[in-house]
Amino acid sequence: MASDETQPPVEIWTDGGCKPNPGPGGWAAILRYGETEREFSGGDPATTNNRMELMAAISALEALKRPCRVVVHTDSEYVRNGISRWINGWVRNNWRNSAKEPVANMALWQRLLAAAKPHQVEWRWVRGHAGDPMNERADRLATEARLRLG
Repeated sequence: MASDETQPPVEIWTDGGCKPNPGPGGWAAILRYGETEREFSGGDPATTNNRMELMAAISALEALKRPCRVVVHTDSEYVRNGISRWINGWVRNNWRNSAKEPVANMALWQRLLAAAKPHQVEWRWVRGHAGDPMNERADRLATEARLRLG
């Protein structure tokens, strides 16, 4: 998993959710590098959809052992926009949003930023529940993780 441009990227699909929101939640990530795949999932008995979406991306990136090129597929516009559009302003404004209030889920955003830092990450949005096989798989794994909470 080298960051060398000649190496294929690590492909990651993430999903998270709650039912109800807020309430019990689950997250999942699938990592693929060449023919190798790994699945990760987890949950929280009292959380939000956004927190679970963030945990999926964080857990996937934290699992990488060395710097590499990564493509993260997420159906969360919150995660994709947060990490690729909003985060620089939040950091510049000492973790305050445009309304000058503390950024929601700040600790998770900081953790995601740290997890992404060693890598070249491309964030791709995929429409949820629209037939993308890997997104559907991540959704099933996240749901199973939530249901395991009892």
